[in-house]
Amino acid sequence: MSILNRAEATAGDYGIDSSGVQWATDAVVWAAVDWAKGMRSLNAGSIDAYAVIMVRMNYNTIINMRSRIAYDGTTYQILPETFHADKMANTIQFNAQAILES
Repeated sequence: MSILNRAEATAGDYGIDSSGVQWATDAVVWAAVDWAKGMRSLNAGSIDAYAVIMVRMNYNTIINMRSRIAYDGTTYQILPETFHADKMANTIQFNAQAILES
């Protein structure tokens, strides 16, 4: 799994990066990934039940709730309310939603 963080923006004419937000890979880490929703969600009529994953990894300071992750060819946005980092237990756990690109 790749951890993506915002890249440094270059100042344009007005001090704003005119090329939009750029994401750069800061690290590639091992993580346990599982679907956060399952057949019960699908049976209840949810059309995006498999677009949310649950991730567990070793504690690190590279990832935060504003990071994105790339896993199995899909980019995910971390759901901030689910982000839990525990340095004492050496774990980070969170849910992430697939980003649909147009």
